[in-house]
Amino acid sequence: MKFELQHTDPGSSARAGTITTDHGEIQTPIFMPVGTVASVKTVHQRELKDDIKAQIILGNTYHLYLRPGMDVLEEAGGLHRFMGWDQPILTDSGGYQVYSLAQNRKIMEEGVTFQSHIDGSKQFFTPESAMDVQRQIGADIIMAFDECPPYPCEKDYAENSMHLTHRWLKRCCDHFDATEGKYGYSQTLFPIVQGSVFHDLRKQSAEFIARMEREGNAIGGLSVGEPHDMMYASTELVCGILPKDKPRYLMGVGTPENILECIALGIDMFDCVMPTRNARHGMVYTWDGILNIKNQKWKQEFSALDPKGTAYVDSAYSRAYVRHLFASGEMLGPQITSIHNLAFYLDLVSQARQHILAGDFASWKDSVVPKITQRL
Repeated sequence: MKFELQHTDPGSSARAGTITTDHGEIQTPIFMPVGTVASVKTVHQRELKDDIKAQIILGNTYHLYLRPGMDVLEEAGGLHRFMGWDQPILTDSGGYQVYSLAQNRKIMEEGVTFQSHIDGSKQFFTPESAMDVQRQIGADIIMAFDECPPYPCEKDYAENSMHLTHRWLKRCCDHFDATEGKYGYSQTLFPIVQGSVFHDLRKQSAEFIARMEREGNAIGGLSVGEPHDMMYASTELVCGILPKDKPRYLMGVGTPENILECIALGIDMFDCVMPTRNARHGMVYTWDGILNIKNQKWKQEFSALDPKGTAYVDSAYSRAYVRHLFASGEMLGPQITSIHNLAFYLDLVSQARQHILAGDFASWKDSVVPKITQRL
C-alpha cells in the first residue's frame, strides 16, 4: 500500500491524499460503507460502485469467521470474489466485538474467549489467529487485534487495556510479517491507538503506535458514548503525534458533523453503520438537514429526498413516495434511503476533498455544519 499526501488545508489540519492498493486507488478523505457480513445492508454491489461511488468497504472478521466461515471464503478465493467486489476492502479484527460482547467474553493475556451470538458456541481469538483469519478473508487493509475499553471507565482499566493492546500489537506485527497473503495481492496492517479519553494515555499510545512504522494507523475506542468535545480533543491530540505521511483512520465515526470536524483535525478515513442503520428507520441526511421520512408532514411533499443532491440515483423519488413505501412496509423504502444516505456521505467527503484542494475547507465546513445538522 502507498499513500501520497497531496494537499493540506491552510485553515485547518484537513488533508487530501491518495491511498493506492492492489485493488485500486482511494481518494481521501474517504468514508467506508460497512459491509459487516459481506453485504452492505439492502444495497447491491453495483449500486455501491456506480451510484454511491464507494471506493472501499469494510467487513468484519468476527462475523465473517462465524458465517460463512473460513473454509467457504478460502474456497471462494477470498472475500472480494465471494461477494463480487473488485475494489479495496478493510477488515475490523474483531476487537470491537470483544467490547460489544462484554457479557459473553473473557479477556486474557493469550487472547479472548467468547460465545458466538449465533449458536452460543465457545470461540477463541488471539492476535495471531486474528491475523490468520484476516489473511484468509483477503482484505487489502487489516486491523490489529485490540481491546476497546468502554466509556466511562476507570483510568487504571484504560491503562491496563492500552498496554494489553500494545502487547497484542507486537504479536500481530510479528505474525503478520512472518506470513503471506493467500490470493496473490498485498495486504497492509494498521495498528490501533487506544487510551479512552485520558490524554496522557492517548499520547503514550500514539507514540507507541508511531514507533511501529506501519503503512497506516487507526484510532479506536472513540464514539463509544463519550461527549463529542472529548472525542475531538482526543483525535486532535493523536493526529498531532501520528506520522503525517501515513493515512489516519478514525474507527466507527460517525455523524456528518463528526466527519467534517474530524477531517479538520487531520483524519483521512472513516466508517460507521449510522447512514444505513438510520436509513432503515426512516432518517434521511440531506444538504439542508436531517428529516424523518415517516413523518406525516412529507405525505404530500413531492420534491426529491434531497433537492440539492441531484446527482444521487434516488433524485427521481419524491419524499411523498418514499414515505408511502415506509408506511406500506415495502422494503424498497429502506433500500432507497440506504442508498441515498451512503451517497450523501460519499458526496460529503468528496466535496470536503475538493475544498481542501481549493484551500478553503475550513470556511466551507463552518458554513455547511449548521445546515446539515438541523432537523427538518
